[in-house]
Amino acid sequence: MNTSVRYLRPATCYAEASNLWINVGETPFAYRDLGPQGAVPVILLNHWGAVLDNFDPRIVDGLATKHHVIAIDYRGIGASGGTAPLTIDEMARDMIAFIRALGFAKVDLFGFSLGGFVAQDITLKAPDLVRKLILTGTGPAGGKGIEKVGAVSWPLMIKALLTLRDPKTYLFFTSTANGRRAAKAFLDRLKERKAGRDKGPTPRALLRQLKAIKAWGRQAAQDLGRINIPVLIANGSNDIMVPTINSTDLARRIPGAQLVVYDDAGHGGIFQNHADFVPKALSFLGA
Repeated sequence: MNTSVRYLRPATCYAEASNLWINVGETPFAYRDLGPQGAVPVILLNHWGAVLDNFDPRIVDGLATKHHVIAIDYRGIGASGGTAPLTIDEMARDMIAFIRALGFAKVDLFGFSLGGFVAQDITLKAPDLVRKLILTGTGPAGGKGIEKVGAVSWPLMIKALLTLRDPKTYLFFTSTANGRRAAKAFLDRLKERKAGRDKGPTPRALLRQLKAIKAWGRQAAQDLGRINIPVLIANGSNDIMVPTINSTDLARRIPGAQLVVYDDAGHGGIFQNHADFVPKALSFLGA
């Protein structure tokens, strides 16, 4: 049985978008959608431990001015049911099934960090399903330093606990004045939604997703030359979670890929530079 719940009044921004569910097999997947419907939708795939409230509203709202945008909770995360998968392969298969359950024959994929791993795997598994691909703060299977995401993250997560800050302050942004301002602005944006907020990730789900990330980092390289669709890649110049060299590697290995690297920015470079990134993404999707 497929189920969905919508408010009567259409949302005008992501902070007001309805919480929706659709059953894929026996698992309910939570999602929100926004923007004009009827054309190829943009599917948003987010980072480790992210729930629906972790998508940057400036980016979602910006994309939704021209496109139907759908944000989703992975299996076992937030308001989605089931148990978080232990591999990127399983996550990709989940997302393919989700997209098909919604009835779409063609989509654009926008993957950030872990979501970029999933987006690559979807594209290789179901090339006819994907029209265009945006990969941000991410890297290829077997990419440099990806298996060390946990080792890099835990000390900074502890630092955040001790300093009463959100871990993303240290994980996504540089320690410069620009980085600290951008971190505060981003975290403030994530609080704009007041009603119907998502559930946070459980410790078990975080650990299971981290195992999937580590396995991706140890996995054999994929043949990215098989990706023969338009691809836009973006990152900050100082990504400590998925080292920026991985973005350069993706751009080198995917034919015709466009690469944008933001100076004085980290893993969350697209959030820090959303005012520049959104027009670039819209231009790319609309070309």
